[in-house]
Amino acid sequence: MAIVRPFKAIRPAQEYADKVASLPYDVMNRKEASQMAEGNPYSFLHICRSEIDLPQQEDPYDRSVYEKAKSNIADFLEKGVFIQDETPSLYIYRQVMDGRVQTGIVGTVSVDEYQNNTIKKHEFTRVEKELDRINHFDICNANTEPVFLTYRDDKRIRVLVEGWAAAKEPVYDLTTEDGIQHTLWVVDDPKTVESLTGLFGEIPALYIADGHHRSASACKVGLKRREEHPDYTGDEEFNFFMAVVFPDADLHIFDYNRVVKDLGGNTAEAFIEKIKEAGFEVEKKGSEAYRPEEKHCFAMFLEDNWYKLTAKDEIIPDHVIDSLDVAILQNNVLNPILGIEDPRTDKRIDFVGGIRGLSELEKRCHEDMKVAFAVHPVEIADLLAVSDHDMVMPPKSTWFEPKLGSGLFVHSL
Repeated sequence: MAIVRPFKAIRPAQEYADKVASLPYDVMNRKEASQMAEGNPYSFLHICRSEIDLPQQEDPYDRSVYEKAKSNIADFLEKGVFIQDETPSLYIYRQVMDGRVQTGIVGTVSVDEYQNNTIKKHEFTRVEKELDRINHFDICNANTEPVFLTYRDDKRIRVLVEGWAAAKEPVYDLTTEDGIQHTLWVVDDPKTVESLTGLFGEIPALYIADGHHRSASACKVGLKRREEHPDYTGDEEFNFFMAVVFPDADLHIFDYNRVVKDLGGNTAEAFIEKIKEAGFEVEKKGSEAYRPEEKHCFAMFLEDNWYKLTAKDEIIPDHVIDSLDVAILQNNVLNPILGIEDPRTDKRIDFVGGIRGLSELEKRCHEDMKVAFAVHPVEIADLLAVSDHDMVMPPKSTWFEPKLGSGLFVHSL
């Protein structure tokens, strides 16, 4: 079963919502966050990137940063910028990007289900990134940003959600600077909440789409609170963490592309020959940008020309991980030809989200890189299959858009 539980959200008063809403904390650096929040004392960046309010503090992981976030939450509540719902509720959250709609449920999910893998993962996490969010959530006494989860689409849930959204007025309907529309409905009718939680109780598993560090950190804060309160009942808010749960049919994964600084000592001609020998058909496309149109097809930009690389059947394994295009590229080109054994740590490789377009790959090759590879996006079915096998995808495999907005809901622990 999947637990999706109502909670009393801390959220912006309606008149402040468009000022509070911000991009997530991890898509910008300190300077960018400061510029985005300039002139707007209500921006959620004062909470999720609170170092911008401490100009003398250069260390974003210093305790003073987390204490400032905590005090800013209290300040927002005291001034009425934030309110807290009196009734435990679920929330319908809709995002529209370039005409594409994804509609999910905001609720809290179970620390225990994260532990027992009812909430399934597909990525490794890094200790230092976990520690940052652990300190942030713990000191703020809140999950300030949600985890992005998905599940296999269920028509009954969809009918309930779409029916409520069609019949009720949203509490927020706003468009942020990045052009994403965010609409939120409060589902506070006990019978509807009970129906939704009951239907989710029949869903066998939830899957982390984006937010592995947030979920790991939230879970560890919950476990820490259990140690601090050995008489806990399991019903306390710290046993749950905030998530937006979208049906898989609504989601769109962009490509996650690679750029490399050199050709590993090869000339361009020798490099292309080695790619052919590695099991690829190579077709020169010329100067016009080429995008891979199907699985096991790649684009390469080298010396101002685009090439189509098609993997032959003999190098496509019958394996849930190794058959992914990012794995085929790693195992047949990046590692054996270019000597990039661990893309997580090798400084010669960088990654470019597909949202930035193929022109960004050309730009990087003209600035600081030698060759670029564009891959066909991972399909959501692949992500679910990897997670179901309790396996981990290669690094930088998926790029979800739109990103969840920040500041529209906070979960008090």
